[in-house]
Amino acid sequence: MSSAPSTGTATGAGDPYGPPYAALPARPVDPASFTDERLYAHTRLPVGSASTLIPDAYTSPEFFALEQEKVLASSWVAVGCTADLDRSGACLVAEVAGRSVIVTRNRAGELRAFHNVCRHRAAALLAADAAHVGRGDRIRCPYHAWAYDLDGACLGTPLFAGSDIPAGQEPVFDTAPAHDFDRRDYGLLPVAVDSWGFLVFVCLEPDPAPLADHLGDLPQRFAAYELDRWRPERRRTYEVAANYKLVGENFMEYYHLPWVHPELSKVSRFSDHYRWQGTGMYTGMCTTPVSRNGDAGGWDGLHPVGSLTGPDAESGRFVWLFPTTALVVLPNHAFVLFTRPVGPARTVETAVLLCHPDSLAHPDREPGLDQLEKFWDLVNRQDLEIVERVQEGLRNPAYRGGRMCFRFEEPLHRFQNMIADRMVGLRRVPEGDADTALRMFPDPPTPD
Repeated sequence: MSSAPSTGTATGAGDPYGPPYAALPARPVDPASFTDERLYAHTRLPVGSASTLIPDAYTSPEFFALEQEKVLASSWVAVGCTADLDRSGACLVAEVAGRSVIVTRNRAGELRAFHNVCRHRAAALLAADAAHVGRGDRIRCPYHAWAYDLDGACLGTPLFAGSDIPAGQEPVFDTAPAHDFDRRDYGLLPVAVDSWGFLVFVCLEPDPAPLADHLGDLPQRFAAYELDRWRPERRRTYEVAANYKLVGENFMEYYHLPWVHPELSKVSRFSDHYRWQGTGMYTGMCTTPVSRNGDAGGWDGLHPVGSLTGPDAESGRFVWLFPTTALVVLPNHAFVLFTRPVGPARTVETAVLLCHPDSLAHPDREPGLDQLEKFWDLVNRQDLEIVERVQEGLRNPAYRGGRMCFRFEEPLHRFQNMIADRMVGLRRVPEGDADTALRMFPDPPTPD
């Protein structure tokens, strides 16, 4: 156990923020304390009394390095869409915890994932933008032409069909005389891979718990949407000068809407928001009913999925999938934000707009998609501007943490405690709310 975190003390006439603030850890925090449960004591309190994670969790290179291993490398991370892997040899290359991973489908249609590392001299096998593994459905190293099949087996080293060895020079490259060498021992290094709906997940742990444990009750809650049939229609990439957790925490709360999103506030009313959290590694909210478009746009624009009934037909579901992915599902489209942490103050976002076939089977699909893409881009850019300002403020050593606003920020409390769990080595899945559709903003009391 590392030494106890240091704490600040009031000076002069007293801490202007009061005793709870004075008790927060002083800055800078000793990096040796980042895995100490005591460092998170203020965040572990009930949400009505809790304070946020320490600022170092968003600014410290040492915290980020530990987080790569303890949070990102130990979790199921959404890395792309199943529709991008719709045939044998189709692939995507993802970065998880600073490591490059290839995800593809074998000839039997099964998902496979591997570290993007040749077993010979460690060259990266595929470029970051690769969409297919290569000629003949073989993953071929650009350095010395070692090749692998779609199940990761080593095929050649390098004498194999199509290796482009000049005629007459084959004996020079023959590895048969090599001592104690069996290419069956040199297949690609596997990575756990699975899917749910239109999302593909990988986990870097050698023997992870099932993806179903991570998702909890989400597959049941989204069953009516037939998410496995939805396909990507639009994509955008954003560079963000902020920690990925700030992106997620901003997504999880509606406290900021009136001041950051005046356009969104007109089509997503405060009074229509509910907490929507069951068991699983996620935070969730719901807005119901979905409001009609305003002058600046909104969530209309495409026809809804025809099979939806009841609350699903009139609600928007907002889920942050721990640790890095935003998922929004509405009756007529879905929006996914894949965040890739690059550094303590840098994140790359990939935003994807997806639709069910029902919503695409109408002649007005392109104008509808254009409107939705424009509206989501507006909302996202507003969010990025504000989280970058938060990142800037977190660098100020005078700030040691802030009090959570319990009514609005319970999802943040849930998420930040998931982070704290992983940092101190705990593995547990949050339980759901007793009421899984809890109104976030109760109506004001009626005067007597």
